[in-house]
Amino acid sequence: MENVLLPLLFSLSLLFLNPLFHGGIAIAAKTKDGLEEWGYVQVRPKAHMFWWLYKSPYRVKNPSKPWPIILWLQGGPGASGVAIGNFEEIGPLDTNLKPRNSTWLQVADLLFVDNPVGTGFSFVEDLNLLVKSDREAATDLTVLLQKIFNRNKSLQESPLYIVAESYGGKFAVTLALSALKSIEQGKLKLKLGGVALGDSWISPEDFVISWGPLLKDLSRLDTINLKIANRKAQEIKQQIRAGFYFNATNSWNDLEDFISLKSGNVDFYNFLLNSGPDFSSITTSSATTKLSKVILLKKYSRYLNSLRSSPGGSGDSSGGDNFMDNIIRKKLKIIPNDILFDAQSDSVFDEMEGDFMKPRINEVDELLAKGVNVTVYNGQLDLICSTKGTEAWVEKLRWKGIHNFRTKERTPLFCGEGRAYKRVSPNHIRICHFYWILEHGHFVPVDEPCITLKMVRAITQSPALFR
Repeated sequence: MENVLLPLLFSLSLLFLNPLFHGGIAIAAKTKDGLEEWGYVQVRPKAHMFWWLYKSPYRVKNPSKPWPIILWLQGGPGASGVAIGNFEEIGPLDTNLKPRNSTWLQVADLLFVDNPVGTGFSFVEDLNLLVKSDREAATDLTVLLQKIFNRNKSLQESPLYIVAESYGGKFAVTLALSALKSIEQGKLKLKLGGVALGDSWISPEDFVISWGPLLKDLSRLDTINLKIANRKAQEIKQQIRAGFYFNATNSWNDLEDFISLKSGNVDFYNFLLNSGPDFSSITTSSATTKLSKVILLKKYSRYLNSLRSSPGGSGDSSGGDNFMDNIIRKKLKIIPNDILFDAQSDSVFDEMEGDFMKPRINEVDELLAKGVNVTVYNGQLDLICSTKGTEAWVEKLRWKGIHNFRTKERTPLFCGEGRAYKRVSPNHIRICHFYWILEHGHFVPVDEPCITLKMVRAITQSPALFR
C-alpha cells in the first residue's frame, strides 16, 4: 500500500507545472506526475471555489466498467471538504501525512471542494456574495463542474458519483438536479453515476422528532424531559410546515442546548459517548459543551482541532503552526496570501440560516423518478442524523418503486470486524440502496472504513480489486 502511495506522499520539493492565472489569482496547478490537480474556479464574479482532484494509482482498465470519480461534499454548512473529507476521512494521507490504508482512492478518483464559497480556501471578495440557499450553492457547484469536466475528455469518460456527509447531503441532491439540467442543456459534459447520502440532514423535522424518544430509550432523558423535548420538536415541525425557517433554526438550536444539558452532554455524533471537556475517543470532540450555531459548526468539524495545528503544533487558528495555512498552503502554492483557511466559514453558516431547516425529500424523489441511483447510508449510533430519523424520511418518499423497496428483506454485510445491513431495490429497478452501518456514529468512513470501502465499491460499480 505505502509503495503505491509514494507518488502521493507530501513533499514540499515536488515539481509543479506553471500555474495558470486569471485576474491575479492562480487558478490551476498539478504535480509533475499528474496524480494531483487543484485550483480555483471563479463561479461568479468575485466568488472563488477551491477544488482538489486526486487520480487513483489503483486505476483498472475495464471496458465494461469505467473507472469512477467521487465528488465528496462536506457538511456544516461551512465545513471544509478539502480539509476534513480529504485528510480526516477518505483521502490518501492523514493529518500526520501518513498513508491512509482505507483511502477511497482504492476504488475511484477523488474530487474534493471547499463548498459553499467562503468555506476552507474558497472565498468571496465581498461577504454579500455568500450563498443563502442550497440551490445557490448547487448553481456554483455546477459551474465548477463545467469548468473542470468540459475541458478534460478523460474525466468525461468516468461516471461521477456525488457522495455526501451530514448537511452535504442537501447539497448533493440539489447539485445532482442542477447538474442533470446542465447536462440536458449541453452545458455540462459528464455522466452522473449516482448520489450517496451519508448520515445526511435531508429532513430536519424527522431528525429532531427522533431525538427525544431515542434518548429516553437509552436512559439519557427521563420522562419529564422527554415530554419537554417532544414539545420543542413539535414546535420545530410546525415552524417548518409554516415556512418559518429562521425561527425553526433558532428553535433547533434551543432544543440541542436543552438535550445537551439534560442528557449529560450526550455526543450528537455518537449517542453512546459524551461530548464534554473530559471526553476522548478515537478522535477528540469539541472541548466545549455550550451549543450555538457557530459552536455546532465547529462540533461537526470536531476533527478541525487536529487540522488547525500541524503535528506537534500549537493549534493557533490564526496561522503559525496551522496545518492548512502552513503545510498545505506551501504545497499548493496558489492560495492568495490574504486568504486564511476557513476565515469565512462562520459567515457561511450564518448566511444559510434561512435554508438550514428546509427538507430535501422532494428532491430525492425527483432524482429517483429520473432513474438516478440513490444510496442512503447511516451510522447506527448517530444522533444528529439518527437512523430512526433517516428511516422516517425514507418512508415519506413517493417514488413509484418505494413499496417494492420497503418489502425487500435486508441482507447482512461483513468486512473484517465490521457489520452492516443493506437493502437494495429489486433487480429490475436497482436504483435505491440503504445501508445500516452497525456500532458506529456520524462519521462512518472514519469509524468503519472496511465496510464503507466495500459499500462504495458496490455503489460506484468500480472495477477495482481489493488488496
